[in-house]
Parts: sequence; structure tokens; C-alpha cells
Amino acid sequence: MSKTDNKAMVMSARGHARAIAVLGLPLIGGHVAQFAIGLTDTVMLGWYGVEALAAVTLGSTYFFSIFLLGSGFAFAVMPMVAAAAGAGEDRQIRRSTRMGLWLSLLYGALAMPLLWWSEPILLLLGQKPQVAHDAAEYLRIAGWAIFPALLYMVAKSYLAALERTQIVLWMSVFGAVLNALVNYALIFGNWGAPELGVTGAALASVVTNGVSFVLVLAYALRVLPEHELLKNFQRPDWEMLGKVLRMGAPIGLTTVAESSLFAASAMMMGWLGTVPLAAHGIAVSLGGLAFMAHLGLSNAATIRAGNAFGRGDRAHMALGAKVVTVMSLAFSVLGVAAFLLLPEWLISLFLDPADPQKDQIVLIGVGLLAMAALFQLMDGMQVVALGLLRGVQDTAVPLVIAVVSYWAVGIPASYVMGFVLGWGGVGVWVGLVAGLTTAGVFLMWRFWGRIIRTVGTADA
Repeated sequence: MSKTDNKAMVMSARGHARAIAVLGLPLIGGHVAQFAIGLTDTVMLGWYGVEALAAVTLGSTYFFSIFLLGSGFAFAVMPMVAAAAGAGEDRQIRRSTRMGLWLSLLYGALAMPLLWWSEPILLLLGQKPQVAHDAAEYLRIAGWAIFPALLYMVAKSYLAALERTQIVLWMSVFGAVLNALVNYALIFGNWGAPELGVTGAALASVVTNGVSFVLVLAYALRVLPEHELLKNFQRPDWEMLGKVLRMGAPIGLTTVAESSLFAASAMMMGWLGTVPLAAHGIAVSLGGLAFMAHLGLSNAATIRAGNAFGRGDRAHMALGAKVVTVMSLAFSVLGVAAFLLLPEWLISLFLDPADPQKDQIVLIGVGLLAMAALFQLMDGMQVVALGLLRGVQDTAVPLVIAVVSYWAVGIPASYVMGFVLGWGGVGVWVGLVAGLTTAGVFLMWRFWGRIIRTVGTADA
């Protein structure tokens, strides 16, 4: 079928919504299940002790700042595979996925020293010695999970881009259940296992990511043998490696720019004390859970925009982009309602009722969730816009927008409002809102004001 024929077959808004839901809902479920791994750590360690929760909040934030930079290669695989599938180029699917795996392994090797020797870095960032020590002990073990976690991300992106999202969902659910079971055994010493506390949570992370990658790779090799992902895997494909690197590095840096905003906020909350840091960890976990809906829709936007981009179908992409943005807005309304109407109940889920510091954490957390409600709309807007831009393989300018929004606006605003103006934790979170709002506005302007006009033309 020609491009002209494809352009004539314009899907209705309802058709787009149905297709996005079929593709996106399993991705949302998969992200929620994946997120549940970190959420389980937070809940169980909150039951174990506030000090353990603070240490893992700090250690996890540090780990994911490093992990997300490397995840750019996995995120690059998704639009590249989607565009190749839309254009009917199976060889490009194989090449981009393999080099995504290569780059993930190389990045993991470079990242390990930062994870192994994290304590002096955390101390330089102003963290309390005991919390920094406990977080570093967690990272010496959990850091090894970066290899299977990154490889798992590439495999999931490959399968999702081929619209095999059901397996992505079920593998993520399996990983969440496995992590919960291993956590329950090793953190508290249940079922005859040793009581390891923070170390148990770290071991659970390594086991979960390792088993998940092995299983999802086995599925891909069995169900899609025509792509021969591991055949001659040791041979480099320098041309494609360069393409994945050039696209993945800006995506990783963009993701880090956003995550560093939250990492910086965690560091600032750590300056305020263990209780505010623990409240921050709970509020971030709840906000992150709501964000999974937007992230799943963003992935769906990347896949469908990538397919349309491969065909040069501007009309299809434009209508689909409008529909996915409205769907993200609907999820934002649900998140705002939950955070404003049920804050105490939500925060209490993370805490031992007998903890003497519970009331203080709930009091601080309620204010932080009010701020989280404010940034739901803009957080959804910026990640959906990023998904659309990645679908058309536009990554350099979004990186600049992200750096300016998060590092020149968000982080300084958090510091000024939290410490110079003396607003404390709420002020730190007002800075988060400022950074996310700036990113959302400019990324949407980039897609609608510039990029959509070039699809299907020589400029694309």
C-alpha cells in the first residue's frame, strides 16, 4: 500500500482512543507493576523502620539517576523498532535491538564504580553520615541490578514497539510479585530466611531484575525467532551502534535532567532531616504511581507516532496526538482528586501505626501531596510530549528544553523557596511544579509548533 493510500485512511478519534487503550493499558499496567517493585521496598522498609526507609529512599534515588541515563538506549530502541515495523524493515528491527543491548552492557560497566563507591559522593552532597552509610551499603548490592535492569528495558521496548504489550504487562506483574516475596523473606527474616533489613531489599532487587530479563528474553527468542536477536551477538554493528547512541544519549540525558530534579529535591529534603526525607519518599512514591498512567500513554504515543512517522502519515499522527493528550488529562484529574481528598489515608499505608514519628510524617506528607496534585497535569503533559517527539526521533532539542526547565528553573526554584524563603519541604516541591510546568509548555510547543508540520516532507 502506498503512502498516499495510507494517508487517505484517516482513523476517527474514537478509533485512535481504542487503539491507544489497547496498546497503552497493558503498558500502564506494566509500568505500575514495575513501579510496585520500588513501592514494595518503600512500604516494607517503612514498616521495618524510618531510618531504613530514609536510607533506601536516598539510595534508590541515586541508583535511578544513574540507571535512567543508561535507559536512554532502551527508549531509543522503541521508536526505531516502531518506525522500522511501520516501514516493513525487519532487518532494522534486529540491528537496533542488538545494539541497544550492547550499549546497555557497556553503560552498566561504566556505572558500577559510581554505585560501588557511593558513600563519599552522598556525603559530599550533604547527607547525614549514618544515612549515607546505610544507603551506600544498599547500593553495593543493589547496584549489580543495573545490568539485568537495563537489558530488561531494551527487551521490553523491542516487544512493546512490535505491539506485544500483553507479555510486557505479565512479565512486570511477575517481577512485582517475585520482588514482594523475596522482600518479605529477606527484610524481616520470614520463612526461615535471615533478617537482613536494607540488605535484603537490595538482594531482592538483583534477583527480581535478573529473573525478569532471562524470562522476557526467552519469550522473545521463542515467539519471534525470525529476528535472531542473539545470532552472532558478539559482532559489532558500528553504523547502527552509532545511530542508537546518537538517539539514546539525548533521551537518557533528558530523562536524567528530569530525574535529577527529583534527586535534588530528595537531597534537599535530606538537609531538612530524616522525617521530612521519609515523608518525601512516600509522597514521591504516590506521585510516581500516578505518573505511571502518563508514562504508559507516552510509550503508546511513541509507538503509534513512530509507525506513522515510518509511513509519513501526518494526519494520522496529528489526530492520535490530540487523543492521547486528552487521555492523559483525564488521568490527571483522577490523580488530583486522590491526592486532595485522601492524603492521610494514602500516607498511612506506608507507615507502622505504632511508629512514634508517624504523625509528623503524615503532617509533612499531606502538604507535599497537595503540591503533587498541582503538578499532575504538567507532569502528564511533558511526558506525553516527549513520547510524541521520540516517535518522530526528535531528541536533541527536547534535551535542551529539559536541561533549561529542570536545572535552570526547577532546581534553583526548589532551593530558593525551600531554604531562602524558608518554606521548607513545601517550597522544595513548589520548585518541582515550576520545572515540570516549564518543560510541559515548551515540549508541547515543540511538537505542535514545529515537528508535526515536517512529517511526510523532505524535512522529516
